[in-house]
Amino acid sequence: MTFDLERLLDERAGSGAELYARHSNPRFVQMLEVIGFDRKWARAQGAYLYDANGTRFLDWLGGFGMFNVGRNNPTVVAALKQVLDAQTPSLPQLGLSDLPGLLAEELVRIAPASTDRVLFVNSGTEAVEAAVKLGRAATRRPRVLALENAFHGLTLASLALNGTPAERARFEPLLPHVTHVPRNDLDALERELAHEDVALFVVEPVQGKGVCFHDGDYLWHAQELCRRYGTLFCVDEVQTGFGRTGRMFACEHWRLEPDLLTVAKSLSGGFVPVGALLLRRSVHEAVFDSLEHATSHGSTFAPGDLAMAAGLATIHELETRGLVARAAELGELLLDRTRPLAERYDVVREVRGLGLMWAVEFDEPRGGSRVWRLVERRQPGLFAQFVIGPLFRRHHVLSQVAGHDLNVLKGLPPLVIGPDDVDWFAEALEDSVRRARRIARSVVSFAGRAVPHLV
Repeated sequence: MTFDLERLLDERAGSGAELYARHSNPRFVQMLEVIGFDRKWARAQGAYLYDANGTRFLDWLGGFGMFNVGRNNPTVVAALKQVLDAQTPSLPQLGLSDLPGLLAEELVRIAPASTDRVLFVNSGTEAVEAAVKLGRAATRRPRVLALENAFHGLTLASLALNGTPAERARFEPLLPHVTHVPRNDLDALERELAHEDVALFVVEPVQGKGVCFHDGDYLWHAQELCRRYGTLFCVDEVQTGFGRTGRMFACEHWRLEPDLLTVAKSLSGGFVPVGALLLRRSVHEAVFDSLEHATSHGSTFAPGDLAMAAGLATIHELETRGLVARAAELGELLLDRTRPLAERYDVVREVRGLGLMWAVEFDEPRGGSRVWRLVERRQPGLFAQFVIGPLFRRHHVLSQVAGHDLNVLKGLPPLVIGPDDVDWFAEALEDSVRRARRIARSVVSFAGRAVPHLV
């Protein structure tokens, strides 16, 4: 019998969640049910998702930043079909097809001038792992520095770099010789670098966990300190790259010239797992220094022709459609439409963003709030959950809380959104904040009746 995927999907439509719970991750499915996100998705296009009933949702989550050029982008789809139809010689392993070189050439063209070699991997966390491995080998130094509150991935070395102790605790011991320093503290950074045993300092230009910005020229001065002490400066652009912040790469905002640059997520338009580590030539040559060491790092599926073609098509879309400039323009509009919430609602501490990397942070009102304290006692970060619920159910906006125990709602919408989508989100957000305040009071009232000792 001929395999027919279309028929299989038609016959088993709607069974995905039950099968996933049975055979993969029941806790994840249970979580979706608890928070009311157990929707049966049918299709997606651009900045929108559609459920089985045909209801359109605004995708403010963007696949955690994968869909910069929009979901199911036609240009990327066409490129993938062309690769399949051409039956290209993908991954001969002891040999190369043309596509990896073509994408490497494009990445070197658009990246900071300091990086002129490309190593392909399959994901962002693999790119960070490669940076740590190659950085230590190139410098012959053991230590790695990262920032508190950082997020760099969930595999072993990447997890060790994450700056939240609670994320690391269950999986200790992790990679040794990793030190975390406070954000914006150049003195603390220099004290560690001065030991001259630090291979690389890994930093996000904008911290994805909470969308946190560094002060002033912190990044530029951090880069200069790394130069002074012989430490490689590694910028993690897995989430901020490819137009997200209104520049092709966020490091352009601060005139940075990294020795190592990690990318992934939106490189393939969200279709194929792909990532890359961009390196300064001298760093690459220090590791791949002979024929014997020509295969010092690699991966079975990287660089596959499907991923390479998708990457080429994605860069084409970003440039020909002006999506990078669009992100900058719409990011300003988004801030204009949402910053007034900090004046209207005492629970809104700050609205911040750069391009279409955006966040609103909630906090206890300055005058104090018994309701807020009791809600947060039950679960830190709960108020933000009260906001994303109405956003999803009432206004059909898919959004996310920016991290565990964080009262930060984060946005990474596709760069193809328009002004009408910004209005949609801004109006929905304000209504949801109003409703969240009422929900919080109701929760405290219920807790007071059900569990008197709480009040």
